[in-house]
Amino acid sequence: MKEIRDMEVRPGSAASGGTLSWRGRRYRCALGRGGVRDDKAEGDGASPAGRFFLRRVFYRDDWISRPDTGLPVREISPRDGWCDDPGHADYNRLITLAAETRHEKLWRDDHLYDLLVEIGHNDDPPRAGLGSAIFIHVAAPGFTPTEGCVAIALKDLLAILRDCDAGTAIRIHKNLRSGAEDGGAEADKSSAEGYGFSVIGAHSHA
Repeated sequence: MKEIRDMEVRPGSAASGGTLSWRGRRYRCALGRGGVRDDKAEGDGASPAGRFFLRRVFYRDDWISRPDTGLPVREISPRDGWCDDPGHADYNRLITLAAETRHEKLWRDDHLYDLLVEIGHNDDPPRAGLGSAIFIHVAAPGFTPTEGCVAIALKDLLAILRDCDAGTAIRIHKNLRSGAEDGGAEADKSSAEGYGFSVIGAHSHA
């Protein structure tokens, strides 16, 4: 039997809430404020429906240790950004902040990007206006809606990454399966306890 290598993400009945299933476990997650859409567009706040490979992992080495994973790993620099300008040649690509284009900063003060996974959405090649910077990242307190990403507790993301490699994909569904979990309410207790943020060492955050 062929091994299933896909994470399954399904929205719940709660607004912008859902469940991520992986290797027999379920984790609470947050989805885009615009729901899940087949026709994802830049700025609509929606998570894209479909199946996408995971590309690489980014992390803040001043806050967490290097994650254990089979995916490529890169430290986040204060100069890192992600181009979200549909008219630019680097649209939906990693850039340095010296670039004169609209972008999203990866070095953030709110901890949401202390650990993130690049989702291979609209990247081979990027097509203007069809969405950019779609990640799996750390959930905000209360699992509030994202701008289109999938967000889970930090401890859950670290656990999930241990079994991920270049063959891992994420499948984001538009609708609940019949009888499926309700917005992550029945997901593993550890992931339902909230933000799940932890700090290593003696770093202080500015």
